[in-house]
Amino acid sequence: MSKIISLTKRRGFIFLSSEIYGGFGSCYDFGPLGVEMKNNIKLAWWDEMTKNQKNIVGLDAAILMSPKVWKASGHLTAGFADELVECKSCHKRFRLEEIGGGSPPAKCPECGGKLTKPRKFNLMMKTFVGPVEEEASQTYLRAETCQGIYVNFENVLNSMRLKIPFGVAQIGKAFRNEITPGDFIYRTREFEQMEMQWFCHPKEAEKYFDYWTKERLKWYENLGIKKENLRIKEVSAKERPHYAKQALDLEYKFPFGWREIEGIHNRGDWDLSNHSKYSGKDLRYYNEETKEKYFPYIIETSVGVERPLFAFLCDAFQEIPGGRTKTTKPTKEVEILLKLDKKLVPIKVAVLPLVKNKPELVKKAKEVYQLLKPHFVCQYDELGSIGRRYRRQDEIGTIACLTVDFESLEKEDLTIRDRDTMKQERVKIKDLIKVLSKFLS
Repeated sequence: MSKIISLTKRRGFIFLSSEIYGGFGSCYDFGPLGVEMKNNIKLAWWDEMTKNQKNIVGLDAAILMSPKVWKASGHLTAGFADELVECKSCHKRFRLEEIGGGSPPAKCPECGGKLTKPRKFNLMMKTFVGPVEEEASQTYLRAETCQGIYVNFENVLNSMRLKIPFGVAQIGKAFRNEITPGDFIYRTREFEQMEMQWFCHPKEAEKYFDYWTKERLKWYENLGIKKENLRIKEVSAKERPHYAKQALDLEYKFPFGWREIEGIHNRGDWDLSNHSKYSGKDLRYYNEETKEKYFPYIIETSVGVERPLFAFLCDAFQEIPGGRTKTTKPTKEVEILLKLDKKLVPIKVAVLPLVKNKPELVKKAKEVYQLLKPHFVCQYDELGSIGRRYRRQDEIGTIACLTVDFESLEKEDLTIRDRDTMKQERVKIKDLIKVLSKFLS
């Protein structure tokens, strides 16, 4: 865990937010490589939903909505609250479930002191709209993106001329006033969700619940997560969200144990029926062929971008004792390889002059870099020995390292080094875009 966190800061994946002021409440900034990887994960998910799956459209709803939305959804009641206990000695606070629950609750896990009785703690973050902080202008930062989909159900249905079953996909920021955020980026107060809501006939809900469970599991495996590090956990009636008729957690084996990375829920008709009740707008679906009118059931797949990003990093992280290049001379050096899937890796291609003290090599390497930059996410690196630069690129998962050497000046070619096999082949510079496009696909 500490090695991965160190790597993410050292190589520009993830920084502590407001670090020069001591950080701020489990908030994190994504650096130059982190934002590339994050965008790659979002693109892989978006393509899966809107291109590879049938009958799914996109939406980007506002973060700020009428407070009435959150009343109708149940977020302002005990249905969206954690049970909080506080130590009477050290005054640290804990979610009741994280210390084993029970009544009376256990002792403080930090100091062994006596804990207060559990009390409900709402996770919604309040904010104010308008120039005066008064009750009338109070609203909330959204705690999930899906409510924007539900209140736009009729708009999407009519404007896109859709028929059930169909889905709506959305990616966007969400906010929760977590009591005990932690485990690096696993649990934070600000995060980005990727949610898909599948609207279907109530009689077909179970079929689609099974379908989406298999599809979401397959998505992680296709992006390189090892099968033995994934599992499905059925959520009991006592533990599942207030809106769910059925719920599954897709869990990943993190360094700190098995934890949820994605939830799959059969939300029944909870959302559309409640928004109909509170808004006065009839959100039932009318089937013109059968003349049937009903509230669709919703199958939801919900994942925060940060959790799979963390899982992908953990699964790809490898330490190689003695280094990757086997020599007769023994060494104690440990080299790091980040074996990310080609779709997710932040830097696809690195361009490296063999040495930096030869202007003609540097000039040629920079020409190659400018040639490739419009087509691939590239990095130019001339600092240190060529071996050290290879190792730096291995640490961030770069797929292809291109080395410009003295032969390149004569033959207008260079070597491509494969990250995974370390094999090198010479390729003409004029053919690079075509060769790399095939190599990276």
